[in-house]
Amino acid sequence: VTTLLKVDLKPGNGKTLVDINQLLFWVDTQQSIQLAKKVAEEVTGKDLSKFDISYSIEDVNASIIGGPSAGAALTLATIAAIEGKTLKKDVMITGTINPDGSIGPVGGILAKAKAAKEVGARTFLVPKGQGTQVNYVPKESCEKIGYFTFCKITYEKEVVNVGKSIGINVVEVSDIKEAMKYFEL
Repeated sequence: VTTLLKVDLKPGNGKTLVDINQLLFWVDTQQSIQLAKKVAEEVTGKDLSKFDISYSIEDVNASIIGGPSAGAALTLATIAAIEGKTLKKDVMITGTINPDGSIGPVGGILAKAKAAKEVGARTFLVPKGQGTQVNYVPKESCEKIGYFTFCKITYEKEVVNVGKSIGINVVEVSDIKEAMKYFEL
């Protein structure tokens, strides 16, 4: 599912606040938020110790938010809040965020690309190397020998281009600075 993430920056004591509005947040998501704040602080050169940052997840059709897949999106939203900018609405991203600002791999790229397209995204940013997905498709071949039928299942490799498969522009990005360009930050 897609969600609407809002990040608000106000003068304060360096607090990181999360408004989850009846959602269950897993620990890895909380860690992604903390890491996103740290990376955004490094990228922008802004000391956030005198600001409170509030993250809110809205318009979500889910009861649980889990996994680090939104790390890159959290980081970009934080950078936009720090710089007082708005992110482009027709670009979406998935990917973990690493302490050095690199974007790490995630699962479910095809489903995420489809969800992004369904809500109007024209460009979907994915971690480097994840613009294609490899599937192994079972193929059964049977041979009848006398009264018995012997079947063998082999798995054939199928490489799926995510963008062509879903009909959305998929771009692989390696780090947060590269991703910023697509959001016009």
